[in-house]
Amino acid sequence: MTTALREELCRIGHSLYARGLTFGSSGNISVRRPEGGWIVTPTNVAMGDLDPGQLSILDENGNWIEGPKPTKETFLHTAMYGARRDAGAVVHLHSTHSVAVSVLEDIDPADVLPAITAYYVMKVGALRLIPYFRPGDPALGSTVAGFAAKHHALLLANHGPVVAGADLRSAQYATEELEETAKLFLLLQGHKIRPLTPAQAEALKTRP
Repeated sequence: MTTALREELCRIGHSLYARGLTFGSSGNISVRRPEGGWIVTPTNVAMGDLDPGQLSILDENGNWIEGPKPTKETFLHTAMYGARRDAGAVVHLHSTHSVAVSVLEDIDPADVLPAITAYYVMKVGALRLIPYFRPGDPALGSTVAGFAAKHHALLLANHGPVVAGADLRSAQYATEELEETAKLFLLLQGHKIRPLTPAQAEALKTRP
């Protein structure tokens, strides 16, 4: 199972990199191990270069126990897992359109993007904006943890999205839906829009 998770994590990282959703050595991915702890992408490695045999292993307390040094943003992942026991994977990107939305002045921090499509509502829901913190600031982790119980997708101001999912694919697809909705939102700036009504959005959230 662990070998399959390593390979799937790398496939997703390669795909995100090839499609320009992450660049340089930015972004990171993690997945929960069946035996406890997590597999995490290493620091200073481009997602396009991920190797299943060169991934970082954390124990159930978030301590680095095996493999290369983990991403410097590991604390974002452990904050999400700590608040969401249902989370099986976390994806964090510095994707262009999501970051662009995160620096707009007039967005609602409680719910950043309107319900433009049904798929956004189903995969992301209400997107909370997290205030800006200096990269590596431990206070960012505690702030993320404070909102993660109610939001599986968060947008870090001037930084990018961090998204938890039941598994790797769920986290990937939700992150991609967020990025595409951010792109649509920016394309529609200056135009009157017709988002889903609150009743339409609620019906999607409560569907069987």
